[in-house]
Amino acid sequence: MSTHASILGLIMLAFGPTRVSFASADQPAAVDPTALVRRATEHRIDASRTHHPLRYLLRKTDGPHDNTKDIIETRDGDVARLIALHGQPLDAQANQTELDRLNTLANHPEIQEHRHQREKKDEDRVNRLMRLLPDAFLYRFEGLVSCGAGQCYRLSFEPNPHFDPPDLEAGIFRGMAGEVWIDQAQERLTRLNARLISDVDFGWGIIGKLDKGGTIQIEQADVGSDDWEVTGLKVNMRGKAMMLKSLSFQITEEASHFSRVPDGVDYRKAIQLLEGSSEP
Repeated sequence: MSTHASILGLIMLAFGPTRVSFASADQPAAVDPTALVRRATEHRIDASRTHHPLRYLLRKTDGPHDNTKDIIETRDGDVARLIALHGQPLDAQANQTELDRLNTLANHPEIQEHRHQREKKDEDRVNRLMRLLPDAFLYRFEGLVSCGAGQCYRLSFEPNPHFDPPDLEAGIFRGMAGEVWIDQAQERLTRLNARLISDVDFGWGIIGKLDKGGTIQIEQADVGSDDWEVTGLKVNMRGKAMMLKSLSFQITEEASHFSRVPDGVDYRKAIQLLEGSSEP
């Protein structure tokens, strides 16, 4: 989901392959953790190339802010309409303000193009960092667990001590550990529970440090037609940016009501669809 905050795209990098793995006494003979996670990652990348645009609701809570958006993906980038605050529909004035914003967007394609280019840059950044993951983590097979309608492989991961991040942005990998679950039948990533086990420097457009103890939880699910999407996100992190400015990420996101977008819907048609209803 390209409309999620850019931090989500970076966090999702923890769903990547690993080059080195540990042995485990209860590991099935046929399971190679390295090959398993590599296949799951390849499936994710392959699916992104053939992904069909979706429409869905995204509710995001960030500190005092709580908003719900109706989002439509298009080849021209995503388009969103704010439809609720704190779980309640917009009042007449706020709703008209949102309609006016969409009308302005329809009349100024350069705004949408700028947003689309930013989305593509974020995607390129994610792909660049993903290429580092085979060297960034070590994985251990921990067993099978029930998940969804079937079983999942449960893997733990920790930083590879020999990994040398090429830049500050990749430095977060040196301080992250946790668990990842992979659906046994489809070999798709379903869950990530990660924590920062040490302070880490970062460079997401600003220079700073994230404090040890931060946590990340992500859930993915098959939302139909073997299309796997992020359905839940929880981030709780603190740190400091340059000039000792405090940072706090306390974000919860829930995505739901997924449906396929009809063929041929560009961003202007998406605006028309959003203007016609406050719900998908």
